[in-house]
Amino acid sequence: MDFKDTPEEAAFRAEARAWLEANAELADPNDPGDDVLGERTDPATIAAAKAWQKKKADGGWACITWPEEYGGRGATSIQNVIWGQEESKFKTPPNIFGIGIGMCGPTVLTHGDDRQKKQWIPKLLSGEELWCQLFSEPSAGSDLAGLRTTAVKDGDDWVVNGQKIWTTGAQFCDWGILVVRTDATAAKHAGLSYFVVDMHSPGVEVRPITQINHGQGFNEVFFSDVRIPDANRLSEVGNGWAVAITTLMNERASIGGGGTGDVIGDLIELAENVDHGGRPAIEDASVRERIADFYTRSRGVQYTGYRTLTALSKGTTPGPESSLGKLVGAALAQEMAAFGIELGGVAGATHGDISTPGASAFHDMYLAIPGLRIAGGTDEVLRNIISERVLGLPPESRADKGIAFKDIPTGPAS
Repeated sequence: MDFKDTPEEAAFRAEARAWLEANAELADPNDPGDDVLGERTDPATIAAAKAWQKKKADGGWACITWPEEYGGRGATSIQNVIWGQEESKFKTPPNIFGIGIGMCGPTVLTHGDDRQKKQWIPKLLSGEELWCQLFSEPSAGSDLAGLRTTAVKDGDDWVVNGQKIWTTGAQFCDWGILVVRTDATAAKHAGLSYFVVDMHSPGVEVRPITQINHGQGFNEVFFSDVRIPDANRLSEVGNGWAVAITTLMNERASIGGGGTGDVIGDLIELAENVDHGGRPAIEDASVRERIADFYTRSRGVQYTGYRTLTALSKGTTPGPESSLGKLVGAALAQEMAAFGIELGGVAGATHGDISTPGASAFHDMYLAIPGLRIAGGTDEVLRNIISERVLGLPPESRADKGIAFKDIPTGPAS
């Protein structure tokens, strides 16, 4: 691993830093930030986020790896990482474009035709339009290929019926990427197709889900005879699984960058302020031992992420190893949040309690992280990816392999 910028990377970092200093306010290092997991959906927040995205687009700093003809600057992946590192040091609105820019845009750029790219990419890049990802379904669980939402061809349109769930931001999005079943007589991975759907179409119903942390970032989305033009199909009919893999690889890369933020610093600060038997908790050897263990493990996640950055810096594409960052990092963050709640005592188990600085933040973090462990692939799915594609172990046996989807048993045997 090489932790130093090359001369070219250093020059790019300086250019990015100069633009940010002229257009944004430096963040307070003691401020934990607002809405890290995208729970706020009020109009003022959305407007502020769109304005910031537009400013970046006008300055040439939005989606910098995308082709210049669509508003990007054709930058390298490592330059994109550098930009993200520098932008994170400034106070900016919540990022409501993570799905659109991190997953939808790259999928359209990879599988869309020229007309589709020109129609959707510029407005996505500039923040004018928001996108969501319509993949998960109630009956499919973590098996995306088991989805049951159908699309039937009718003239130049496809008529879609079914339900999606856990769709982040659907209530304020303009477009969505949608995987549906177009052939139930084919094997389950072969009978899928991929579309872009106008979220304002008749028959699309969005129902926000109130989560355990009181946020409404997720939604149920119902499709009742929704008509999608065939012109909105990405790739060939039946090739939806291959297109979906492109989306999922981008999703896992964006989630599993490797790191748990400065949770260690927050734990230390909390331990210094919490009373433990008449003395600060940080003076307890067992508390220091737990924090030291978290520190060691979090650095392992961080340095594994650096290997990905090194690969990007050398111009190579990281492989499925990036799944390690999400698998280990998300679980570790949840474990640290649980310890923070334990340290905070009563304050740690409440929402918004300010009697013990930082205590309630771990409460919010603990409630939000389970969603992150599901997004982009559950722990079990990621373990399969790592075992099969990284370690080269034999693939998991599948009873549904080669069977037409309509013939796969869906309930207990009679």
